[in-house]
Amino acid sequence: RKDISASSSTRKSEKTEPSNDNGGDMSGRPRTTSFAEGNKQQNCPVMGAMKIISKDGSKVTTVVATPGQGPDRPQEVSYTDTKIIGNGSFGVVFQAKLCDTGELVAIKKVLQDKRFKNRELQIMRRLEHCNIVKLKYFFYSSGERKDEVYLNLVLEYIPETVYKVARHYAKNKQTIPINFIRLYMYQLFRSLAYIHSLGICHRDIKPQNLLLDPETAVLKLCDFGSAKQLLDGEPNVSYICSRYYRAPELIFGAINYTTKIDVWSAGCVLAELLLGQPIFPGDSGVDQLVEIIKVLGTPTREQIKEMNPNYTEFKFPQIKSHPWQKVFRTRTPPDAIALVSRLLEYTPGTRITPMQACAHPFFNELREGSKTLPNGRDFPLLFNFTEQELAIQPSLNLILRPRNPNDIAAKASSSGSMEGGSGSGSAGGAGGSSSSGVAGGANSSTVTGGGASASSNNEQQINLPQQQSCGGASGASGADDMTTASGGDSSSCQPSAATSSMG
Repeated sequence: RKDISASSSTRKSEKTEPSNDNGGDMSGRPRTTSFAEGNKQQNCPVMGAMKIISKDGSKVTTVVATPGQGPDRPQEVSYTDTKIIGNGSFGVVFQAKLCDTGELVAIKKVLQDKRFKNRELQIMRRLEHCNIVKLKYFFYSSGERKDEVYLNLVLEYIPETVYKVARHYAKNKQTIPINFIRLYMYQLFRSLAYIHSLGICHRDIKPQNLLLDPETAVLKLCDFGSAKQLLDGEPNVSYICSRYYRAPELIFGAINYTTKIDVWSAGCVLAELLLGQPIFPGDSGVDQLVEIIKVLGTPTREQIKEMNPNYTEFKFPQIKSHPWQKVFRTRTPPDAIALVSRLLEYTPGTRITPMQACAHPFFNELREGSKTLPNGRDFPLLFNFTEQELAIQPSLNLILRPRNPNDIAAKASSSGSMEGGSGSGSAGGAGGSSSSGVAGGANSSTVTGGGASASSNNEQQINLPQQQSCGGASGASGADDMTTASGGDSSSCQPSAATSSMG
């Protein structure tokens, strides 16, 4: 995506970090992602020699880089085919190809304050999860000005974002099919459960920061430029997170918030995917609170105290909450609405955890039976939990793991055969009206763009965005392409990878 989220953008220290208040994007911060944290001052960064040579008509750059994980063992890394794919106030993002493997990478180049450690780098070196973008290498390079140093993060390249996919459906006045939403949100919650278990808060969850591989349907969380490890008793800035996804305690100016601000943001993302537009589209920081109150009603005195004790005497107009069922389309699965209601709570402590969200009935459809993508690939790995993940909330482990296929078969057999038109819901964005959401909850249905039809086996196949041929588009501008299938909402979306980038 060309509109790189500048949330990875920058500030000089935690106490002075500003953040632009412009809805889905953040910009205008000082151009550095380095922070003063106690005595964690950085020794002068090691400047690796950079060699640029021409080989067979193409430019090859060789740098001395350090692996993202493991011991600090600098090594030579060569890359070619470099091109700018995005920029913002934080710096520039390039796409490049590693010479030794041919793998595409994204290189995020940010100004490094030599006095301090870079928090984004420190956090990314700790993270290793299948739903988080991987830091492959990092290296330092000199700038045009004297003593100017840049940090270069070499990240795995993933072509698309949830933002771009959702935008295409919205342009066609459609919502993303409910099974896409299940896949995307489950992987987001899993990534949040992992980073929260480390005490790390992302602080800028939004569709632009959710990368998608359209071939595998894998989602990866990116852009940790605003992330921070939250410590009890240590204050944090409240002016953080893109406005539409900003938790109410942040709007109230809380400085001792928790990782539950990410849970609120994730709830906003889920609601947006269900609605086809942001649920709280505030025009300003104050208007953002107005939009929230329109739906949730006026917070009680106790709720305000939980968000920020300093606001208890503030007078608010008394507005009644709007029933969640009336917020969404009539055919939105009830369990999807139920999940939203557990995420978008005023009181941070009453919001469910990311792992509880993964165990929510809305995602039961992912746990029941085997599933394949339209291109023949298996579903992405959803249940390959590590010991660390299983230790987060052990009481949920029996729910989190896939159900026994024999149990599913027995359940399908006992429920009898189902006709294609009986109790089946459309897979195209609205979903079924049953608690399981798809095809009226039938465990033995094949879901396609046109609805559900009976099947003799126990597999459930869900149509996801397919790879579309873009041949013959002579003179195309590189804009995203979208092919609408006959099933309405079951559109196939394959934006051009050439215009994509990391957040």
